[in-house]
This record gives sequence, C-alpha cells and structure tokens, in this order.
Amino acid sequence: MPTLAQQKQRFQNPIFPGFYPDPAVLRVQDDYYLVHSTFAYFPGVPIFHSKDLVNWRQIGNVLDRPEQLNLDGHRATRGIFAPTISYKDGTFYMVTTLIDTGGNFVVTATNPAGPWSNPHWLPNVNGIDPSLFHDDNGKSYLVYNSDAPDNKPEYDGHRTIRIYEVNLNTMQTVGENRILVNGGVDFSKKPVWIEGPHVYKVNGYYYLMAAEGGTSVQHSEVILRSKNVLGPYEPYDQNPILTQRHLPNNRPHPVSATGHADLVQTHNGEWWAVFLATRPYDGVQDYYNTGRETFLAPVTWKDGWPVINAGHDLVQYSYPKPNLPAQAPTKIPLTGNFTYREEFKEDRLPLHWMQLRTPRSTWYHLQNGKLELEVRPQSLSEKENASFLARRQQHLKGSASTMVEFTPRQENEFAGLVTFQSEQHYYALGKTLNGNTQVVQLRKPDGTVLAEKSLTQQEAKQPLLLKVNFDGAKYSFSYATKKNNWQVLQDNVDGTFLSTRTAGGFVGVMLGLYATSHGQRATNKAAFDWLEYTGNDATFSQQPDPKN
Repeated sequence: MPTLAQQKQRFQNPIFPGFYPDPAVLRVQDDYYLVHSTFAYFPGVPIFHSKDLVNWRQIGNVLDRPEQLNLDGHRATRGIFAPTISYKDGTFYMVTTLIDTGGNFVVTATNPAGPWSNPHWLPNVNGIDPSLFHDDNGKSYLVYNSDAPDNKPEYDGHRTIRIYEVNLNTMQTVGENRILVNGGVDFSKKPVWIEGPHVYKVNGYYYLMAAEGGTSVQHSEVILRSKNVLGPYEPYDQNPILTQRHLPNNRPHPVSATGHADLVQTHNGEWWAVFLATRPYDGVQDYYNTGRETFLAPVTWKDGWPVINAGHDLVQYSYPKPNLPAQAPTKIPLTGNFTYREEFKEDRLPLHWMQLRTPRSTWYHLQNGKLELEVRPQSLSEKENASFLARRQQHLKGSASTMVEFTPRQENEFAGLVTFQSEQHYYALGKTLNGNTQVVQLRKPDGTVLAEKSLTQQEAKQPLLLKVNFDGAKYSFSYATKKNNWQVLQDNVDGTFLSTRTAGGFVGVMLGLYATSHGQRATNKAAFDWLEYTGNDATFSQQPDPKN
C-alpha cells in the first residue's frame, strides 16, 4: 500500500493527452516502455520510456523507414492498428496490423530506441490486434481478434479471440489456431467487438483480458482465466473490470469510452493499467476532437481477479503516484497545461512530429532556423503524402500559431496552418492568390471558402502570422502582419466538424504546417519560422486533492 507521503504525491490523467490511442505497456526490470497506434501517419508506432509510469519520454518511432511501412493510398484512419510490445531473452518484439496492405507482422530490436527490423509477416494470422505472450516454459503465443467461427457471424460485431503458437526463430506460426473466446464473455447477450487481447500468467493462472462493446461509449474491459494457456477460459462473474458506459452523459468533465487496456506489475509489486479513453465536450455525448487518449489507473486484485479503478465509479483525473522513484519531466511536455514553441533550429524534427503516409521523396528542409516545405501537387483531401507536418491537439482548450513566409505565384498555390481530422474534415488557414491579390483565406476540404481577407501590397511582403484558438466545439481563426496585432478572420467555427463522431474513424485532430499546389506542378516553397502550441484545460488547472 502507498504510504501517506506517496498518497500526497499525485499524477494527472490523461498521461498521454491527445491522439495517443491503443496503449500497450512493458516492463523490463525497472524500465517501462509504451507504444501506441498511429494509423496512416508516418513514422509509425512511437515508443516511450519511463521509470515511474507517469513521466514518459519518446525515445524513437518503431517504424521509421519507408521499407518498414507502406501507407500508400491509406485513409487517415487506416494503416497501423493496435501495436503491442514484449521482451524475451534480450530481444524486444513489436507486433501489429497494417490494415489493407499486408496484415499482421512482427519487428524486433535489441535496443527499444531502434533500429527495429524490417517486418516479419504473419500471413496465417487473419485478424487484428495481435499480442505476443511469452510463457515460462519457453513457448511463445500470439492472441488476436479474428472472424466468427467458420466466418459465419451470428450477429453484427460477432468476433473471436484466437491463439497461435509462434516460433520466434522462424517468425512463423505453429500448427492451427484455436478459438479462446467466441463473441465475448456472455454469448447470449450478443457481445460485440471482442478485441485488444492480452495474456498474463499470475499465480498459476493464465489471464486473458480484452475489450468488448466497440471503441465508442459502450467500450469496456473484461477478464477471463484458465489453468491452460490454450483454455478453456472462464469469465470473471463481475465483468466488466472497467467501463464508464453506465454513467450519465451530463456529468462534468466526462471521461468516456474506456477500454483497450494493458496491465503491468511494477518491480515493487504494484499493478497498474494503461487504457484508452476520450474526453468529450462537457454535456455533448461522444463529441471530442483530441482523439482517444491514454490514461493510467491502479489495479486491485479481488479473489484472484484484477479490477481497474476499484473503489471509484468515475475514472479519476488524479491518483496517488505509483510507488516508484520519481522521474523528472521531459524537455518536451506531454501532459498538463503547457506552452511549447518549436523553433526549427535543430537539424531534425523532434520525434513527435508526423506526416501522412509514407514519404517517397524529401520535400521538407530544416535550414537557417526555418522549416521549409516544397509546394507540391498533393493535397490533404487526397490519400497521398502531402507537404504536411503536424503535431497533436492535446487539449480541449488552447491555441496553435505560426509565422510563414510565402509568396503564391498562382491561385492554386496555398500554404499555412491546418487543423486536420481526416481527408474530408479539416480547416486550412493560409495564404493564396485571388486573381492578382494575395489573400489570407480559411477553407474547407471541398474548396469552400469560409472567410477571406485581402492583403495590401505592403502586408503581402511581410511574413504572415496565423493562429487557431480552440475551446471544445468552437474554433476561431486569426491572422496578423505585425506581432501581437491579431485580426479575427472567422470566429465561432464549428468544431464538431473536426470531431471523431462527425468524421468517423479512430484518430484525433492534428495541427500542422501545409503547402500545396492542388494538383498542378509547382516550384515554389513556404518557410515557417516556428510553431507555438498552448494548452489550458480546466482539469489540468485544478490541483489534485489528496483527499479525493
């Protein structure tokens, strides 16, 4: 049990705010590692390291070379699904699914920061959400979400959890797969989307944990156990061990859609769970722009079963810290309220920057303290690798701003700041031409111009400052040609247009720098001096209460 002093030291959830879904965690001695899904963003699968489970530092991206990850033609919400990470005999294993292009594969490394191997494909594994389990008898197994028995679903969302033995020397499956769970913990209730499985061995039992109910508001986490890794598995009679689906929609600062969890036991004996959840706008069910985020909560064992968040109905924004040596916060903040300004003074971008799909050429350059983007034909409305570099929107309330030097030569050329959810759901704020006049413009993916302001000849010669403010469902777009002289171009822009509920899919809003010539050949460039991000959420502003 944590001491009184430890109880007074609390951490704030989410530990990864913003688009950091499908967490999987691993302990190796006193080091902890964590990975997330990245869908059609490149590089793929960020990997983080921590000593205390609270403060995390990104040490690499597992899939950081084009030969590892072919995302050509993928929609933003396809690509890499649900990676998991494991370790055995000096080797790290990351296994995941590349939807639409190849299926399931494993990559390996001796250093989790990389380099990681090229993919070892698993063509026999028909499904998603693979997870490796290394048994203490030397064998390794892969559990995953798959089709209904004989591929004959009895209802919509009818899936199975299956298992294969895997030979790690040949990276091939052994024998036939076996069904461990059909439908879910209670087939009579027609449970849907059993997925995200993990196996743990504790006190002679094999525990199989998985998500049920789909990844929206019905999301939950369930647990089963067996004396044999191949089953049969009996469900816990108090399932689910984590959910928020029974709570009122109008609760303040809601945490919703909890599930897709992974368990870890610390080297001091505590058990913790990482899981995804969403933070909808207050009073607006299931509307959120920040994507599915990663939360941390304690695990309590009851009568031989693990329960997440025991003693609370609501998932908490604050818990006592794990009984682990405190780790200093990182230079690049991940959680809490913060302002971070990227000045582009290094010779490479920080690891958290991403682009859409696999790059097939070098189209951006860091030089003279600027990020220079080539104006290329690809646009964000297409399933291509456009000139777009972005970071996550991590707060419900905040802003992002930049300064761009760009002189459009044709009406089709555009460069600026984008709030991006999907190919058909984004707002682009930037500079272009209308006739022979340079203008600052706010547009939607279909070309609709929501607002436009002509620039004088003198203003057109100056660097252009661009800014987006966001507060839940409301976005505001501004510009300036002089420092701190912001002019609102369009206020009260509909933020639900950028929500996952409206756009569909599994990702969150990305805030990025963008240049395009909309299908026509161009030789122009746009240079960005900096990108500043500020987040100011109410839940982060509140000091954790030790009595809570």
